[in-house]
Amino acid sequence: MLITGTTRPTGRRRLLQGAAVGAAALVTGCQSAERGGSAARGPSGPSREERLRRQARTDAEELLRRYDATIAAHPALAARLTPLRAEAAAHVAALGERGKGGKGGTQDAKGSASPSPSPTPPAAPVVPAEPGEARTELAAAARRAAEAHARTLADAPGELARLLASVSAAGTVHAYLLSKGAAG
Repeated sequence: MLITGTTRPTGRRRLLQGAAVGAAALVTGCQSAERGGSAARGPSGPSREERLRRQARTDAEELLRRYDATIAAHPALAARLTPLRAEAAAHVAALGERGKGGKGGTQDAKGSASPSPSPTPPAAPVVPAEPGEARTELAAAARRAAEAHARTLADAPGELARLLASVSAAGTVHAYLLSKGAAG
C-alpha cells in the first residue's frame, strides 16, 4: 500500500511547521531585545513584558487544568498523560518565574504548579466521556495554547520570546503526540 503526503497532511508536517514558527519567533525575540524591545513600566500598571507573561501563564494554566480534568475523568489515560501534564506544569512555573506579574502560583510536593488564588475560580473544563474524544479535545487545547504563545512572540522582549517559542514548540509536540495516540 502506497501512502502519499497528500493523504494525511498532519503529523510530521504539522510538527515541522510548529518548529519553524518557534524558530522564527526566536529570531524575532532576539531582534526585539537588541532594539530595546522591553517597554518601561507605565505609571499606572505592569510593563508590557509582565502583561504578556501573565497572559501566557493564564493560557498555560488553562491547559494544565485540562490535563488535570482529563486525567481525573479517565484514569486509564493517566500513565500516558502524566508526563505531558508534568511538562505543562513546568511551563506554568517557568512563565511565572520573572516579574511581579508572573509570580503568584505555588508548587506542591510533586512539583505541580497550582494557580494563584483568584476572586472567582475558573470553571473546570468539560471532558468528553469517550477516552479517545477526550484525548482529541486535549490535543486541540494544546494546539490552541501553542498558537496563542506563538502569536504573543512578536510583541515579547528577547528572553520572554525565547521562552514562549520553546513553550509553543512543546505545545505543538504535545498536540501531535495526543493526536497520534487518539488515531492509533
